[in-house]
Amino acid sequence: MDTTIIYPSYFRIFECRNGRWFIKNLESFVTTTTTNHEDIKALYDITEGQIVVELFRINAGKSGYYLANIRDKKYYYCVDRDGTKNKLLELGIGRVDPQVGYQ
Repeated sequence: MDTTIIYPSYFRIFECRNGRWFIKNLESFVTTTTTNHEDIKALYDITEGQIVVELFRINAGKSGYYLANIRDKKYYYCVDRDGTKNKLLELGIGRVDPQVGYQ
């Protein structure tokens, strides 16, 4: 199963399991600057803790995946990892692989 999700660095994927929050790893594959894209506070003037508060507000901390557009301060709830792919596609980010299609 393909679990690769490609998205802009101003998005972060969080997972909530049993009331615990996890930020999914961000791995750059193309970088045009020396900017540290993992330093959320320096880049967007918001901490991971503040993001989690916003994520909690949209679905009361229900288990699942959460997508955070930290540049524009917009937050989304997704039931599962595939839901994050679908939400990104809805937002005009990415495309369906024509070789594989998308369920």
